[in-house]
Amino acid sequence: MSLIKNYYELCKPNVVLMMLLCALVGIILASDTLLPLIEILVPLVGIGLCSGSAAAINQIIDREADAEMARTDKRPIPQGEISVTNASIFAFVIGLLGVLILVYFVNSLTAILTIFALGGYAFIYTIFLKRATPQNIVIGGLAGAAPPLLGWASVTNTIEPNALILVLIIFIWTPPHFWALAIYRKDDYAKQSIPMLPVTHGVAFTKLQIVLYTIILFLVSLFPYIVLMSGAVYLISAIILSSLFLFYSIRLYLSDDDKYAMQTFWYSIYYIFLIFIALIIDHFIYI
Repeated sequence: MSLIKNYYELCKPNVVLMMLLCALVGIILASDTLLPLIEILVPLVGIGLCSGSAAAINQIIDREADAEMARTDKRPIPQGEISVTNASIFAFVIGLLGVLILVYFVNSLTAILTIFALGGYAFIYTIFLKRATPQNIVIGGLAGAAPPLLGWASVTNTIEPNALILVLIIFIWTPPHFWALAIYRKDDYAKQSIPMLPVTHGVAFTKLQIVLYTIILFLVSLFPYIVLMSGAVYLISAIILSSLFLFYSIRLYLSDDDKYAMQTFWYSIYYIFLIFIALIIDHFIYI
């Protein structure tokens, strides 16, 4: 059981589950009717396997840095629970299986988009962007924002503007979400010479950027209502949730206590989860 648990942890399950929720939103909103369960589960399995593969590749590449950071030193590879060779084989197998499921049981467009997203995170972000620029999470966040588009494409076999609005919400949400954590873990990143924004530009500047991105996120979160993708239930939810996020970010900006960084980080996770749940509930109310 411990071996299974280690491979499970190698896939960053919490991150993958959040990505699957975002993909589910795309699947549900892409259809005017309630889809058969099999048409929902199959693309989620394919996307989930590919996401798990990307997470495993990320841990393989970052294994030395992970071993030196308090946030990541308990991961399976730094702990010696899984060898690099076995992790690589595992990542390849589940990634290939995920792509094959999408190609043969969903559609080629979803498979291609998923491959680009996987490659963007596992290789472009992890190998290049993460250590090249303090804007790493902004540029690399596009790959992590892809799940709603993948879910939408699995239903329609097209890239549609409404799906891109969902991508935009996650894209704008990612920097304030991650920078809050980076403030709390800035010493770890500095020790590994990873140029996260708090390391290169200071905590005060990063806090200001979090506030500015949160303001932009507030406006972007209204787009689904503005383009008639959603109704009043989502609008009210988005205003409340975004207002709270703005409160957390401003409180972080005005305080010298880094504990507010982690509180902002944790709220940001609840935010993206709840705002997409609101989209689903709204959709079924007005379907």
